[in-house]
Amino acid sequence: MRKASVDRVFLTTVLILVLAGFGIYFSATLGLVARETVSVFSIVFNHIVLGMILGLCSLWYFSRFPYRNLRKYAFIIFIVSFILTLLVFVPGLGLEYGGAKRWINLGFATFQPSEFLKLGYIIYLAAWLSSVRDKVKEWNYGFLPFFILSALVGVVLLLEPDTDSYALIFLAGAAMFLVAGARKRHLFALFGVGVVVLVGMAFLKPYIMQRFITFLDPSSDPRGAGYQIQQSLIAIGSGGATGRGFGQSVQKFNYLPEPIGDSIFAVAAEEFGFVGSVLLVLLYVAFALRGLRIAARAPDLFGGLIVLGIVILIVTQSFVNIAAMLGILPLSGLPLIFVSHGGTALFFALTEVGIVLNVSRSIKKINV
Repeated sequence: MRKASVDRVFLTTVLILVLAGFGIYFSATLGLVARETVSVFSIVFNHIVLGMILGLCSLWYFSRFPYRNLRKYAFIIFIVSFILTLLVFVPGLGLEYGGAKRWINLGFATFQPSEFLKLGYIIYLAAWLSSVRDKVKEWNYGFLPFFILSALVGVVLLLEPDTDSYALIFLAGAAMFLVAGARKRHLFALFGVGVVVLVGMAFLKPYIMQRFITFLDPSSDPRGAGYQIQQSLIAIGSGGATGRGFGQSVQKFNYLPEPIGDSIFAVAAEEFGFVGSVLLVLLYVAFALRGLRIAARAPDLFGGLIVLGIVILIVTQSFVNIAAMLGILPLSGLPLIFVSHGGTALFFALTEVGIVLNVSRSIKKINV
C-alpha cells in the first residue's frame, strides 16, 4: 500500500507562520535596539541561528526519522530532559532572571530545558498510554501512574517557578489521557487537584495572585502590575483595521514591555491591524485543525497521542498568549510560538512539527 508524503497543508501552514513570525519579530526588535537593551548579535544568533536555522534542520531530520523509534527511547528521552531541567538549580550553571531559574547558561547562549521537558513528557506519556491502553481505565494502571508522572514534572517546574508551562503540560497530558480511554471521574479528580494546586500557588506566590487581580481590574495599578496590559491594549487599538504599517509600531519603542517576548502580538496588531491579527489567528486555527486531523488518522495509538499532545501544547500556548494580550485571560509569561523571541522554544517547536510530519507520512494517501 502506497504511503503518503508529509502533509503538505500542515507543512505550508507552519512555514507561513515561521516566515510571518520572523517578520514580526524583526520589526519588534527595532524597539529594543533603539533602547540599547539588546544587541544585534543576540538577535541574530538566538532567534535566527539557534531557533530558525537549527530548528528547520531538526524539522527536516525528524520528518524522516521513523516516529515509532521514539517509543523505544521514550523513557531515556524523558529522563534526560528531566535531568537537564534540574540543572537550572545548579549554582553557576543555572541562570536566574526576573526571580525565576529557568535557563542554563552555555556561555555563548542560554538554553531553557523546560522546552525539552515538554517534549520528553509528551513522548513518554504517549508511549506509556499506548502500552497500557486496555488497562488505562483502572486506578493502578491509569490514574495513579499518570498522576505520579505529572506531579513529578510539576514539582520541578513549580520550583523554578514556571507555573504557565506546567499548566500547559498538564492540559496536554490530560487530553492524551482522555483520548487513551481514561474514566471521566479520574479526569475530574485530576482537574480538582489542579485547581487546589493553582489556588495554593496563588497564595504562596504573590505574583500569581497579582495576575488575577490585574485581570479582573486592569486599571487597578496602571503604573505597576496593570502597565503591560494597558500598553498592550493601547497598541492593539492603535492598529485599527489595517494597522500603521510594517515597522511603524510606536508602542514597541518606549512603552510596551517585552515587545519581542510575550507582548509581541500587540506589536503585530499595531502594525497590521485587525485584518493582520485575524489572519495570524487563522493560521494557528489551520495549524490546530490540520494537526488534529493527522492525529485522528494516525495509524497507531502512539502516533495519534504524540501528535495530539504536540498540537495542544503549541496551539494552547499561542492562544493563551494572544488572549492575555487582549485581556481575555490573565497575563502569562508564555511566548507566542513561531513568533516570540526564544531560540530554545522555536527550535523545539519546529522539532515537534517534524515529528508530526513524520506521523503524517504513515497515513494512507487521501484526498485533501
